[in-house]
Amino acid sequence: MKVGVLGSGAVGQTLAAGFLKHGHEAMIGTREPAKLADWNKANPKARLGSSSETAAFAEIIILAVKGDAAAAVLRSAGNDNIKGKTVIDTCNPIAEAPPDHGVLRFSTGPNESLMENLQKEFPDAHLVKAFNSVGAPQMVNPQYGGGVRPTMFICGNNDAAKKTVTGILDQFGWETADMGTVEAARAIEPLCMLWCILGFTKNEWTHAFKLLHK
Repeated sequence: MKVGVLGSGAVGQTLAAGFLKHGHEAMIGTREPAKLADWNKANPKARLGSSSETAAFAEIIILAVKGDAAAAVLRSAGNDNIKGKTVIDTCNPIAEAPPDHGVLRFSTGPNESLMENLQKEFPDAHLVKAFNSVGAPQMVNPQYGGGVRPTMFICGNNDAAKKTVTGILDQFGWETADMGTVEAARAIEPLCMLWCILGFTKNEWTHAFKLLHK
């Protein structure tokens, strides 16, 4: 697939490299390509471009930016360039405030989510929440004892888009738990809070979630 990554931070770089590793084409949308010079040398098959160029190139789009920038980045990508495409939303609505005893503060309330707000503004894109509840180093083929595959919780309104994302997650070494429609992001986004507590309080950043069935 042709994958366009909107966002050039650690998450965007990690996922773009992961797609290249698995034989896909990848392009990163960034306003400052010079900052990616070293990364691009290590990943010479990757392309760099603007948000709109990246979205136009892509068959599937990865949104990997700060939560408060997500809507603006999708606007810069252009509605025509994201229309009808699967958009993997990795973002969390983290507020610009310090954690409270290790607990992040969110800019959204308990009965709303960033993903819902994005889906309302961009109804022609097929958003799927994923990769928001684990650190970047563990996103691509994480290794845990006993060969256990960690669980990635996803949600979205388009079944075909979720099937595509499930295939990617399988390739990246994850088990997928489909939680349903976009409203489920109200529960999935706060998993970021739970995941980060061990990081802030015990400096542990390599864990992941696992859903057990009986």
